[in-house]
Amino acid sequence: MLKVVLDTNVLISATLSPKGNPSQIIKAWREKKFRLIISYSLLEEIERVIFYPKVRKYSDWSKEEINDFLKEIKQVSVIKESTRFFSEIIKDDPDDDKFIITAIEGKANYIVSGDQHLLKLKTYQGIKIITPANFLKILKDL
Repeated sequence: MLKVVLDTNVLISATLSPKGNPSQIIKAWREKKFRLIISYSLLEEIERVIFYPKVRKYSDWSKEEINDFLKEIKQVSVIKESTRFFSEIIKDDPDDDKFIITAIEGKANYIVSGDQHLLKLKTYQGIKIITPANFLKILKDL
């Protein structure tokens, strides 16, 4: 089974547009078409960002639905935490290193992101970094 790290923007976007690619990716995850790899630092970021007023303003999800989603992520995902030190991998945005580190620690096949800092790497240590649209194409071919 594919192991995948979803960037925060993908997870947050799933709450904003029920028909968008991120929502389709979450649907595929719930159907167990891939395993979600996440770290505690990524969870903290998701929990913080998902409740930003500017995000909540555009989300159709209730606070209860969001809390259920976060609980589901914690219960079903493989949670990895970095045990290694890495120098800056993404020079333009070192905060994005956490996605790569989580993917390495979790032995992920893919990082799915809309972030250009990550996408321009294309691969890192054999981990492919792709857009949500490209990941959906891969899932359709499985």
